[in-house]
Amino acid sequence: MWRCCENFSPLKYALSSTLLPCCRFSSHFKAPFSSHCHGKGGGAAAGARNEKLRVFIVAGEPSGDLIGSRLMASLRRLSPRPLQFAGVGGNLMKREGLVSEFPMEDIAVMGVAELLPHLVRIWVRLRQTVTAVMDFRPHVVVTVDAKGFSFRVLRSITDAYRRLGVSRPPLVHYVAPSSWAWKGGENKLKNLADTLDHLLCILPFEAALFKAHGIKATYVGHPVLEDAFTSVAVCTSWCLSPLASVADTQNVYLLKLGCLLTTYSTGENPAHCRWWIKGSKSCSRQDFGLQSAGSTVVCVLPGSRAQEVKRMLPLFESALDLLADKVPMLTAIIPTAPSHVITDAVTEAVKSWKTPNILLPYASEKDKYSAFAASDVSLCTSGTAVLQLQMARVPTVVAYRAHPLTEWLIKSRTKLHYISLPNILLDSPVIPEALFADCTPQRLFTLLWYTTCLFSHVHGLDQTSFEQSSIGRQ
Repeated sequence: MWRCCENFSPLKYALSSTLLPCCRFSSHFKAPFSSHCHGKGGGAAAGARNEKLRVFIVAGEPSGDLIGSRLMASLRRLSPRPLQFAGVGGNLMKREGLVSEFPMEDIAVMGVAELLPHLVRIWVRLRQTVTAVMDFRPHVVVTVDAKGFSFRVLRSITDAYRRLGVSRPPLVHYVAPSSWAWKGGENKLKNLADTLDHLLCILPFEAALFKAHGIKATYVGHPVLEDAFTSVAVCTSWCLSPLASVADTQNVYLLKLGCLLTTYSTGENPAHCRWWIKGSKSCSRQDFGLQSAGSTVVCVLPGSRAQEVKRMLPLFESALDLLADKVPMLTAIIPTAPSHVITDAVTEAVKSWKTPNILLPYASEKDKYSAFAASDVSLCTSGTAVLQLQMARVPTVVAYRAHPLTEWLIKSRTKLHYISLPNILLDSPVIPEALFADCTPQRLFTLLWYTTCLFSHVHGLDQTSFEQSSIGRQ
């Protein structure tokens, strides 16, 4: 019914078709810096045949840390040669053997105004990263997401090798920039081909766009799809279900989303691509010490960056206080990103919450999907977690606030009507969004209340009454 992880994996496809061939045919794989370091003898080439494949990898935020860790594990399984890693990453990449040059949190900043106070530190980390690359002499450099930092690193590496007068190693970027989302975004792609050897795209339409601008690109599938295998493998209360039937509008649209993300990379018939990581609510609630019936559980995901958590958690707290007046036995489950900075910030913030809560510090993917299974609804800061929640079929309210200057720039430059990826891909407001000035505790409460009623079919509010309400019409 479903292809197993050994037969279908976006990472394995990406590596077998792009990264390893880049290394195999690169002159650096034979003798890095040979003209400067090894002279003209044959000893260097003979030694290179037995040397490790050196991979320098950079991730700048928790979602990139997860992608990078899976990339490292897959490279280790696929590579015909032993591997040596260096670079920048978080706890997940460290578990795969990376010794990070500095804490990943030092560069995990998003937004124009949010970036300004950290410019000096980020510039120092940029120079440190480039120096580490030159000292490591990698056969390939891979940057993951975080395009602001990543592309500056790649340009600086290119300049550094040019000054030395030697050819640089292949430069690969994983997770294409969302140039298609911004006015004039495609104009910024003109010089990218000189900086980048290959781009690994996670959305079906991206590869053709970048190829049209002279950039070598491959669609490798969205990393969240791999959760369907990794989470199932480690959690016996979960299964990957083909969903024989669906009763609500959101699930119908989310089946379309699963088809859209998988058909291009697997060749499966769309009718068979009904992704659903289905968990046992009763088992998951029992694991968390919650009642299986009568209680309402909200999964709260405040974000994976320090500035997001600081901005969003107070709004979420106030919204849950309002919801608690309407919903008896309300409990929040809060998985935190596998970062001590984020976990410490969330732990300190929720100590004063009136709403009972269960904190999942340094949450693994298994922990997150178990929290999803136990939940009736989710309140989520816009990001990768939104798509994960839809894979688990959790009714979700998406929220996002930023610095006023950043919000103004986003609204003035974007071509999109939505911020969450499922809504963007489906071009439909399937998931309620509360953005910028509209993201208030009252608005979040209202969306949570109606979403909870709609999908639990309680309190006498059915599909028709919801669609006739002011919120259903928005």
